[in-house]
Amino acid sequence: MAADTPPETTPRSAAGTATATAAPAGPGATTTGTATVGTAAPAGTAAPSGNGTPPAPAPAGALTPDAIGFLDALAIGLNATSPAYSLAAVIGPLVALVGVHAPGVMLASFVPMLLIASAFHFLNRADPDCGTTFSWVTRALGPTTGWLGGWAIAMTGVLVVGSLADVAVGFGLLAVGADGLADNTPVREALTVVLILLMSWLCVRGTEVSARFQNVLVLLQVLCLVVFAAVAVYRVYAGTGSLDAVRPAAGWLDPFGAGGPALTGGLLLGVFAYWGWESALNLTEETKDSANAPGRAGIWSTVVLLATYVAVAFAVVAYAGTAYLAGQADAEEDVFASLAREVLGGWDWILLLAVATSALASTQTTIIPASRTALSMARRRALPGGFAHIDARRGTPSTSTWWVTGTAIVWYVVIHRISENALADSLTALSLLIAFYYALTGIACAVWYRRRLLRGPGPFLLLGAGPLLGSAMLIWLLVESVGDMADPGNASSSTAWFGLGAPLVIVLFLAGAGVVLMLVRRAASGAFWRERPGVAPEDSVRRA
Repeated sequence: MAADTPPETTPRSAAGTATATAAPAGPGATTTGTATVGTAAPAGTAAPSGNGTPPAPAPAGALTPDAIGFLDALAIGLNATSPAYSLAAVIGPLVALVGVHAPGVMLASFVPMLLIASAFHFLNRADPDCGTTFSWVTRALGPTTGWLGGWAIAMTGVLVVGSLADVAVGFGLLAVGADGLADNTPVREALTVVLILLMSWLCVRGTEVSARFQNVLVLLQVLCLVVFAAVAVYRVYAGTGSLDAVRPAAGWLDPFGAGGPALTGGLLLGVFAYWGWESALNLTEETKDSANAPGRAGIWSTVVLLATYVAVAFAVVAYAGTAYLAGQADAEEDVFASLAREVLGGWDWILLLAVATSALASTQTTIIPASRTALSMARRRALPGGFAHIDARRGTPSTSTWWVTGTAIVWYVVIHRISENALADSLTALSLLIAFYYALTGIACAVWYRRRLLRGPGPFLLLGAGPLLGSAMLIWLLVESVGDMADPGNASSSTAWFGLGAPLVIVLFLAGAGVVLMLVRRAASGAFWRERPGVAPEDSVRRA
């Protein structure tokens, strides 16, 4: 790597000795003088924050080191985004907003994701902690901001796990021809709860088991999408399509073709579609070469997603035309069910299987960030110590996993009983939480490395300007979206909750609950809040 490549650092303890962060220390750790370089503190111990006071040791126990490799992390990062489900959910509303420019908006949405993925990569090199945003924001911006970032990650899991499992069940039943059961609400709800419990059990069983399962699902999902896109494009050029086909054009890649207001809404949908790749970094303490492999997996996940999303968007828009897709905007993911029949005929189960496996894989991988973040918060005393319990035999955070699972099931059942539209509104609220903690991470990267930004074009662009630009784009989307979501007419339910749109009320409720719980925890144990933000230390540099 070039000399101006951003350096890796390890956080400094209160005494000035460079120590590692909360990842399992492997054999072969090296030290230079008093500085430990490129290694990590044993998992299950709390790492100091910046130059602040180190908290008391956390409960014993360690995540399984070197359980997975780069390719496993890449598969998990891809599956966490649920490509087939995400495309199914956003393609109709996206085309309704921007027309044929949907591929261009997916390309534009990639830009902030790549910039934030770069920030995740370099922060992970300095601090390979399974809590990711929580740990890094705490080090750079302080414990209160870090706690809120961690809470946002945990709540994204709670909001989306039930919806993903519901889609997996619905499309799975359609794929095997059980349409009647798919339309039976009590049966579908019961199967969804069972599926969430099963995926959580796999998470607790072991990271290696989860990785093998995810590898199979990502291959199956991508293969099905490739077959669908290839057949759709072939039928467009062969003139055998059943809808208003239009041949693809390079101009579709222009994200500004539909105008500014439409672009704002489209970018927010795009951010939702890309969300989830950071699950690869939540497994950093369980990944070989934990300082580098998870970050690379996160970046490559966004690149693979870009190619997948743009290719499938071209195929779908070309085959179906904008009028058909815009008319299906309210159907959300069900648009792929109708498209499957139009494109593949009796082979429609291929695309249905793609969406089912996509949602199934993401149900499991979405539990990972929330559970690992809760574990990291408990190790630092930001949450009660019970959440830091790790199964001694399997090396997984069993307590935090089951807590996330239970909360997600309760949320799903309650919201689902209110209405299907309320469930859709909770997914819309998800985008605000995503933009919030992604933006915090980009800012934290620039602040943590602030003393290195002027040491060359590499550090300036990759550690400062890039992450800050990504954060600025996400903050802009966040502000615009709050204004849109305040209008009840823009919600799926179209019903005012306390005079506001349902998605905004859900976010405000979760934010308020987070603040209350934070204050309660701070009153019960203030150890975490005695940490102080710091900067990347000077005496523990390692260049890649």
